[in-house]
Amino acid sequence: MSESDRLVPDALFFERAGLDPARVGRLVDDALAGADDGELFLEYAQSESFGFDDGRLKSASFDTSQGFGLRAVSDEATGFAHAADLSEEAIARAARTVRAVAQGHDGVMAGPPARTNAKLYVEDNPLTAVPFEAKTKLLSDIDAYARAKDPRVRQVSASLSGSWQVVEIVRAGGVRVRDVRPLVRLNVSVVVGQGDKQEAGSFGAGERGFYARYMDPAHWQAGVDEALRQALVNLDAVAAPAGEMPVVLGSGWPGILLHEAIGHGLEGDFNRKKTSAFSGLMGTQVAAKGVTVIDDGTLPGRRGSLTVDDEGTPTNRTTLIEDGILVGYLQDRLNARLMGMAPTGNGRRQSYAHSPMPRMTNTIMLGGDRTPEEIIASCKHGLYAVNFGGGQVDITSGKFVFSCTEAYLIQEGKVGPAVKGATLIGNGPDCLTQVRAVANDMRLDPGIGTCGKSGQGVPVGVGQPTLLIDGLTVGGTAAA
Repeated sequence: MSESDRLVPDALFFERAGLDPARVGRLVDDALAGADDGELFLEYAQSESFGFDDGRLKSASFDTSQGFGLRAVSDEATGFAHAADLSEEAIARAARTVRAVAQGHDGVMAGPPARTNAKLYVEDNPLTAVPFEAKTKLLSDIDAYARAKDPRVRQVSASLSGSWQVVEIVRAGGVRVRDVRPLVRLNVSVVVGQGDKQEAGSFGAGERGFYARYMDPAHWQAGVDEALRQALVNLDAVAAPAGEMPVVLGSGWPGILLHEAIGHGLEGDFNRKKTSAFSGLMGTQVAAKGVTVIDDGTLPGRRGSLTVDDEGTPTNRTTLIEDGILVGYLQDRLNARLMGMAPTGNGRRQSYAHSPMPRMTNTIMLGGDRTPEEIIASCKHGLYAVNFGGGQVDITSGKFVFSCTEAYLIQEGKVGPAVKGATLIGNGPDCLTQVRAVANDMRLDPGIGTCGKSGQGVPVGVGQPTLLIDGLTVGGTAAA
């Protein structure tokens, strides 16, 4: 590990950039005079990515960025300025800009976040721990292994990416909070063909850690095997039926439906503005009994986890729905203050150039008391949805459409033939009330989620057990 990788945030943001902590603190105090809240967010980030396709390395990139975002909050109004120039002159210019939001406002500065001693991930830089040649060889080995596994393999795509983000948050009164965040991810896609028919399968995994686990042949070969299995399943799949029917969702990654169709509706900004389907329903039953949903940013090493959020608040295990009752929202500092609630550590931003907002971390439905086998056996006819691709959700109405990348018919309580072209159509709040059984096999996704909101993307995690939902509409091309 080089000395540059061991630089602490103070060295990156003050010694290296020539900033004086005391003068920067005074600039922040001046910028936030009369405001209700705000902070200076300093960021230094390195990222890299490698793409292997058509039997050769197609892309390799490395990027370094740094900058700051300065925010002042007055009631509901936000003044925000950012720059890639880490200098006192640039911060002073930003201070003059954001100060305008508090003119004529005699606000009382909100207290700083609580401190934490938790460390949810390592601080070392994963990008420098493995040589360039080893990363490209990994992708070449994946390609060769996949092509040797089955003569029907026609195309293999693999990618490896990583980042190292260092942040420091400076608040009024000299309060400073730091975090150092590694992130790595491996993706594999396999296309198989037979005659003029082609289908694809994929595998992905990631975490806040190092590349080492993904360099282990036992790990990446299992990933290739999974991508190939999915592709071959889809090669033999029949057309999906259309109509309303019971749907059994598999454990793990299918929790993305929970994230999109329900999780966004529980974020504080939508509920403060009363634009969520869950607005005004706190304390009421919004889901079937037995349904408990949490957002947990404290899981060590998980893709969606954070030691502190992008406002400096320690992340939490926040219960959102407990045994069917709505008991919580996901809050950043602004929306929590305006709603008279406590921040939950969910204030997140894509980078220094973005203002924070309430966002999910790892959103999970907890397990129940049934086995997956019992749940499938209880369903005489329906759809078993194991993996999902993309989807669309309307936060206000809760309506969603999701495409299944791996699904099967359920016939007489048994898993039947694979189907392709299935989409799930429904309404998030209604979907929660239609949960009829929850299994005891709760599983987290492998670390592949990225959530988009208002033009910002952040890494997230999902998880759920196998569960049975009555009466979802399945879009397909065959008769039900």
